[in-house]
Amino acid sequence: MTSNFRQWRAFSVHLLTASGAFWAFMSIIAAADQHWVHMFAWLGLALFVDGIDGPLARRADVKTVLPNWSGDMLDAIIDYSTYVLIPAFALYQSGMIGRPWSFVAAGLIVITSAVYYADMRMKTKDNFFRGFPVTWNMVVFTLFATRPNEWTAFLFVAFCSAATFLPIKFLHPVRVSRWRPLNLAIFAVWSVCSIIALLANFEPAPWVRTAILVSGVYLFSIGGILQLADRIRGRGPISEPKGH
Repeated sequence: MTSNFRQWRAFSVHLLTASGAFWAFMSIIAAADQHWVHMFAWLGLALFVDGIDGPLARRADVKTVLPNWSGDMLDAIIDYSTYVLIPAFALYQSGMIGRPWSFVAAGLIVITSAVYYADMRMKTKDNFFRGFPVTWNMVVFTLFATRPNEWTAFLFVAFCSAATFLPIKFLHPVRVSRWRPLNLAIFAVWSVCSIIALLANFEPAPWVRTAILVSGVYLFSIGGILQLADRIRGRGPISEPKGH
């Protein structure tokens, strides 16, 4: 394999990652027009790209082949847009929490998330996130799909914002090896039901809303539950962080 081919293959992975910025741009346009289904569909495409570019980058050995281009930096920029800024804008633009609380909630999201991205203790040795991992795309989607009352939604946003800075474990359903088959299965349930909710224009059957809520609560809380169980059994505190 020639050096030029390896470089172009590696750079094509960066281009794939960078395409997430375009999907983010498309989702902003949809959100500005309050086309929520289109907005979340574009975010879903960005999430798909985010899920496949990492393995492709490792296979192409991007860090070695293109040492002057930071895939991690590129990924972080796009993630902040798709996981944080656009969901916060959607929450504000929809007014689902009412005025002025939708504005306050959006402000909490963007500020606390920016600080979280600068935290070098983001991951633990066993691949959990340390603190709420600012997956606001999933949180805001769940709010759209389940439609809680205004104060329930606002208090949950406030709790997640505070939990960003707490030494509580949160699940990464792919990287965490503990209970991985169950975690992946429940994440698949959440994903399938979310697609159904999108196809139903956020008017799904009650069982779909219930499945989204129950599976979402599991994914949100299982890391902290396992952490608490370990402490009760005397396994010690949260694992030492390893950085990004």
